[in-house]
Amino acid sequence: MSILSWDDFEDDEPKQAAQAHQPAPVEPKKTADSQVVSDALQSSSHVAAAQPARTAGSRGSNPTDSMERASAALEQLDAAPGLEELEMGAQRVQVDDKAMINCRADLNQLVPFKYEWAWQKYLDGCANHWMPQEVNMNHDIALWKSENGLTEDERTIVMRSLGFFSTADSLVANNLVLAIYRHITNPECRQYILRQAFEEAIHTHAYQYCIESLGMDEGEVFNMYREVPSVARKAAWGLKYTQSLSDPTFQTGTPENDQILLRNLIAFYCVLEGIFFYCGFSQILSMGRRNKMNGVAEQFQYILRDESMHLNFGIDMINQIKIENPGLWTAEFQQEIIQMILEGTMLEIEYARDTMPRGVLGMNAAMMEEYLKFICNRRLAQLGLPEQFAGVNNPFQWMSEMMDLRKEKNFFETRVTDYQTGGALSW
Repeated sequence: MSILSWDDFEDDEPKQAAQAHQPAPVEPKKTADSQVVSDALQSSSHVAAAQPARTAGSRGSNPTDSMERASAALEQLDAAPGLEELEMGAQRVQVDDKAMINCRADLNQLVPFKYEWAWQKYLDGCANHWMPQEVNMNHDIALWKSENGLTEDERTIVMRSLGFFSTADSLVANNLVLAIYRHITNPECRQYILRQAFEEAIHTHAYQYCIESLGMDEGEVFNMYREVPSVARKAAWGLKYTQSLSDPTFQTGTPENDQILLRNLIAFYCVLEGIFFYCGFSQILSMGRRNKMNGVAEQFQYILRDESMHLNFGIDMINQIKIENPGLWTAEFQQEIIQMILEGTMLEIEYARDTMPRGVLGMNAAMMEEYLKFICNRRLAQLGLPEQFAGVNNPFQWMSEMMDLRKEKNFFETRVTDYQTGGALSW
């Protein structure tokens, strides 16, 4: 069977029918001695016909010439520019040579470790490995297709959550690989950042798996970050902090640019992953607690486990940069960071009101607002900044249990879900 060509569809002239099988031409009788010569000549003629004739000066006709050119090129290779960039020499990298940013030590030498916590988080992330297809979605599919399976408010929550998260994790991954990675100059931290980028890809895969399993309009869901105002505003807020760093000409090394990097890290780790995700997570996990959309909720529980580790890593990295570069953490810069985190909190409260115009799943917009203010205070405290909302409490204690007591069984009294490779959670 021949491969179709677009030319076949554009040619208006009818194709000639395949020629009928013709008998082989009668050849003169060959002797045993002449048979070998005849076959050799026939083979040579076929090869000559199949291959285009080469000119006498055609390059590559002589393997010896190619080897000579390769050897000559290697003799002219100047290793100095590459070695100068890496600052590689006979001296081995020492622990004290390492730093989070603006470090000139060889980044290709993973050890000795300076930040053991970063390497441990990388190992923990690897032990947490999971894939979306491990989760059974049959219960969710039946419930989603049932006319009376979910209320309209519950359906809105599922759609909005998948709409935001399906692109949010892509934005985070892009920021990691296009902006953050090349400016963090510590190899063990880079090792974890690569692991995190892979996990963000798994999360995007998980949302796509949920959307496809439920038969949703993929175009509608994936484009919500452009079309739904409360989703679009969160995405736009995050994107503005990655534009400078993704510029190939951007370099750290000055107080102004170092603060741009620090601002980006706080925006993505503390706000995007540390605040923007919590309304949607609590809504979907509350649905799972009520035995609804168990498969989607199970995916979100795995993702929450990953994201809480991303958050902890980011905060540790940010605080280490502050320790090593105290001149960056000025009073003016601290006020700017407080405002950033408050902006993120207000955007998430706006999103909560949009997704919960009425009480649903044992929660409402007022409860979610208090919860987000509680989370905001927590993020500020983790950065050594003053809390901004006095007297707020956590109305969703079960969320803290899921994140803070991850060595325990989950709230359905099933198996331990912390640091296991593979295996689906049971709801």
